[in-house]
Amino acid sequence: MNRAADQSQVNPLREGLSTRAVPQPCSVVIFGATGDLTHRKLLPALYNLAADGELPPAVTVIGFARREKSDDDFRREMEEATRKFSRQNVRDEIWKNFSQSIFYHQSDFSDEAGFKSLAERLDKIDKERGTRGNRLFYFAVGPDQFEPILKHLKAVDLNKTCEGSWARVIIEKPFGSDLASARELNRVVSNSFSEHQTYRIDHFLGKETAQNILVLRFANAIFEPLWNTRYIDHVQITAAETLGVEGRAGYYEGAGALRDMVQNHLLQLLCLVAMEAPSDLSADSIRDEKVKVVHCLRRIATDEVASNVVRGQYAEGAINGKSVPGYRTEKNVDPKSMTDTFVALRLNIDNWRWWDVPIYMRVGKRLPKSGTEISVHFKKAPMVLFNKETHDSNVLVIRIQPDEGISLRMQAKMPGTSFRIEPVKMDFHYGTSFGKASPEAYERLLLDAMSGDATLFARRDEVEEAWAFIDIIENAWSAKKNAPDLFLYPAGSWGPEAADELLARDGRSWRRL
Repeated sequence: MNRAADQSQVNPLREGLSTRAVPQPCSVVIFGATGDLTHRKLLPALYNLAADGELPPAVTVIGFARREKSDDDFRREMEEATRKFSRQNVRDEIWKNFSQSIFYHQSDFSDEAGFKSLAERLDKIDKERGTRGNRLFYFAVGPDQFEPILKHLKAVDLNKTCEGSWARVIIEKPFGSDLASARELNRVVSNSFSEHQTYRIDHFLGKETAQNILVLRFANAIFEPLWNTRYIDHVQITAAETLGVEGRAGYYEGAGALRDMVQNHLLQLLCLVAMEAPSDLSADSIRDEKVKVVHCLRRIATDEVASNVVRGQYAEGAINGKSVPGYRTEKNVDPKSMTDTFVALRLNIDNWRWWDVPIYMRVGKRLPKSGTEISVHFKKAPMVLFNKETHDSNVLVIRIQPDEGISLRMQAKMPGTSFRIEPVKMDFHYGTSFGKASPEAYERLLLDAMSGDATLFARRDEVEEAWAFIDIIENAWSAKKNAPDLFLYPAGSWGPEAADELLARDGRSWRRL
């Protein structure tokens, strides 16, 4: 086989949005190492990268938490978690090598002495393992812990590096709870780390299909000419879950679906669908275009929130034939709670491409089916010739999870002597087309952070623009007078009837998942 020809056939989806920068050896310090995120996502992701040969051998993981335990104790816990949550089976020989790069550092987040000893330990690891002074700090903790950790990192100079090395910080959502708190959080972070050192993680953007949206749009000549108000009737974005709050009531009571999902995940997906082509594939060129989309979102006037946004809360019902309690009877939930577990919105983007194309979003818990998808509904062909018999339009569906892929609905003649038209589907599945499972989102995002590629991470101005839009809705909901209704819906249904009416007023209906 011709090696040069073989090397030229690079799989664009495997590479993501651009040619990958090589991840560099570094120390990954996880604050909150005994928490759920570390067990379920971070360590399994790092193991899978190591198993796939993507992780430089020198990469070292240091878990930082309050509980007393040894390196070996921590390694045993992480092995158990990885065997339980890894997307691939754990191979003993690979785990044995990988586990030797895992260490534990016990300290309270408010104890500066613990950070001094961390700095000394990192210097020692640099010499012993060749991590070159590169540090990646992962904040797997609540936002209330950010300030003390950042303050102490700065006090012991862990935010600085010598020439040729780098220090970066990864921050998990929520990035604030409104515009004011987001700005304060950004101020706190910027006191210790500059914007180019700061990586705000949104795991939806690490999913293979989310990354493929730009490839679909800009690498295929058949779609981009149609991607505008002349040919698109409307766009729907749905994120549905069968789960309830699942022990997260303490957080969820203060957040709700609008803050928890719409402000970050769904608006990020909208930006990828609606943005203009960037000038190049650099992180800032792509993020510049995404910010423009959020900036162009038509702000909903306070007195129009009720007619453009529906909020709901699940009541008692059944999922897959099993009875489940209502939200207000869940543990640690206020019996009079007004927290939204479902939101449906009608949005408009006031720019040349998307003028007069409504965007419908919905997100909810305790719905009949779990899945996240974007559907682009094209305008109907002229109602002459064949289309007298059909009311279906072409729909392009981008499935983000769980069954990642893309499908296109079109019209075709049924076999037989009669002239009957039925919709058919062209379907692309990642797993079957490429013969391997897509990597977990956290694998891609951790690798990008090690490589210094911020494309799939949210920038400060993106976060603040999104909160400026969301705050108008939240303020209308919390008003003492004339606040829009909170609709109860049975668990196992597709949400309140008002959400269906939101589209029915425009002569449309939600696509069934």
